[in-house]
Amino acid sequence: MADWYLKRNIDNELLAWKNEKGRKVLLIRGARQVGKSSSIRNFGKKFEYFLEIDFEKNHDVHSIFEGNFNPKEISEKLSVLFKIPVIPGKTLVSFDEVQCCPNVIRSLRYFYEDYPELHVIAAGSLLEFALESLPSFGVGRISSIFMYPLSYKEFLFACGEEALWEKVNESSPEKPLFELYHKKCLEYLKKILIIGGMPAVVADYIKNGQLLNSQKLLSNLITSFKSDFSKYKKKGSDLHISTVFNAAVNQSGGKFVFSNVEQLNYRQIKEGLELLQNSGLLIPVIHSSANALPLGGEVNLKKQKFILLDTGILQRLSGLELSDILLNNDISLINKGAIAEQFAGLEILKSSSCYMQDNLYFWSREKPQSNAEIDYVIQKNGVIIPIEVKSGSTGKMQSMFVFLNEKKSEYGIRLSLENFSVYDKIKVYPLYAIENI
Repeated sequence: MADWYLKRNIDNELLAWKNEKGRKVLLIRGARQVGKSSSIRNFGKKFEYFLEIDFEKNHDVHSIFEGNFNPKEISEKLSVLFKIPVIPGKTLVSFDEVQCCPNVIRSLRYFYEDYPELHVIAAGSLLEFALESLPSFGVGRISSIFMYPLSYKEFLFACGEEALWEKVNESSPEKPLFELYHKKCLEYLKKILIIGGMPAVVADYIKNGQLLNSQKLLSNLITSFKSDFSKYKKKGSDLHISTVFNAAVNQSGGKFVFSNVEQLNYRQIKEGLELLQNSGLLIPVIHSSANALPLGGEVNLKKQKFILLDTGILQRLSGLELSDILLNNDISLINKGAIAEQFAGLEILKSSSCYMQDNLYFWSREKPQSNAEIDYVIQKNGVIIPIEVKSGSTGKMQSMFVFLNEKKSEYGIRLSLENFSVYDKIKVYPLYAIENI
């Protein structure tokens, strides 16, 4: 497949960093295959010279960082070795797969302290495992950017629909989108629910337009992710991690129940979940009482849901019928396996600041004959806002009204396949327009 670049939100952040005074070394973090290296290479075109070192492939280079954290000496040796000039202001130095050489991570602080005029970016897959053993490796000296698979906005851009996104961006519950535009957006929504946002899968679909081939690529990605289980940590066996991963997929859409995981004890399950979270494959949604800000102030870690990194991977693992998604405009059918609910959580994360790794929260009340649950609660402008992914009418939103009354909230948000609208204390956003919130 031709190597072309899919425009990403991070592109503007990298340009801003390039011209920033007093900039720190930049560390790009995220799961495997989300586009970290591609974004850095594309950014490298903005410089006269681009020096990229992959520490997974170039083991000999590790020795340069042994006992030597002098950034100018390191840069000179790398320049000679790779025959690329390292000139401050003209060269972008990219350290890739840095988890394979912890000394590279340790050296980053010295590039900021002793060679700040040089542009240095680092990235890695399974990076969180390496950072666990280096808790204070670059406090105040390194700036992190968190990457995820493509968002709906990025997917539209990849499909050449920048103008359509501008119309979405201009819309609101008080100013609905033109109906024909809305229907077109829904068709793209169905496609991204199936394809997901992994760059390789999206790029193949843009080129070939074959959903079935996307499924093959997703299967390959899943195989690749599972092969990484052996790299997570010695304390978690491949079998244990795989069992926990499958359990998280099977329990998607509901609170994770430890007792439903057969053959493993509590400690093994807990370790497996932690490892999968560190890999970026699983993202927790934590119960919050939502009584006051911050939402993380009153959480119950015993009540957690888990969503997968990507809806394409989820639908492939869940064995969903693609026709159910493509041919229906009923969100209850589209949401088989909680795919729409998970898409909403991922979009909330992707629309947040890339400089912070935000948590996702949900709310529930468990009382005899009076249960209530809100899919997500967020904070905006100092206000707690409940969000539900729903298909029914207002009469079917008991949990939302329970929350609004109990918490004295100004309004709630419903995500659905409807156009933008507003009624009572409910603001309706199409599922594809979460970034507008």
